[in-house]
Amino acid sequence: MTDPASVTLCHWEPNANSGKPMLTLFEKGVPFNSHYLDLLAFDQHKPDYLAVNPLGTIPAMTHGDLVLTESTAIMEYVDEAFPGPRLMPENPVDAWRARWWMKFMDQWLAPSFSMIGWSVFVGPSVRQRDPAELDAAIERIPMPERRVAWRKAISGAFSAEEMAESQRRVALGIGLLEQTLGTREWLASDAYSLADINGFNLAYALPLAQPHLSNDTLTPNILRWLRAIYARPATKACWALGRTDMARRVTILESEPA
Repeated sequence: MTDPASVTLCHWEPNANSGKPMLTLFEKGVPFNSHYLDLLAFDQHKPDYLAVNPLGTIPAMTHGDLVLTESTAIMEYVDEAFPGPRLMPENPVDAWRARWWMKFMDQWLAPSFSMIGWSVFVGPSVRQRDPAELDAAIERIPMPERRVAWRKAISGAFSAEEMAESQRRVALGIGLLEQTLGTREWLASDAYSLADINGFNLAYALPLAQPHLSNDTLTPNILRWLRAIYARPATKACWALGRTDMARRVTILESEPA
């Protein structure tokens, strides 16, 4: 059995990529050292963190001498490496379905949610800082594509075509989620799984960010699913680690259906 005492998770807010392994650790009951990185202060590109993950992406998890990156892969590692409730279905078809949903979230929905989020939250949160200081911080980013994304977010330079495509993908994803959650309680099977953890960390704010597409009238199955995950003790503990206004957005799920 692996030793949980040597686990440290480097993360930002308990949502999106950081939230996925955070919530998995809480669901498994694995004690871990929380190392908060302020993404808006570019902590992830400072030397001490680059010594852990030279790519400067978050989250990253250390387990003893092992360094793990990529949030979905970390989720699966945590589920396999530690005791606690099984979060990947045993049935091969259900396990395939869980992985299908995680890939759909990661490759299809996450980039669109990210572009919208960077446009309305991340960019406005940092663009008032000293331009020379921002430029220097961006130049320290190891990955060129991330430098481009940061510059676009700060300058508000995502094109109308890019934003429209992101909105189209979000609308399609909402429709698919609603349809699937009308046929079973959870995404992959009748048991809570990594697919639900992955999905929740992307979709928790849908009724706030996309109220014209996701609400109790249009998407009752999605709202039922989001509220059920938010009510779990592990989710409450995970989100208590949030430090920004972003963390408080999840409280919309405390409201009862209209």
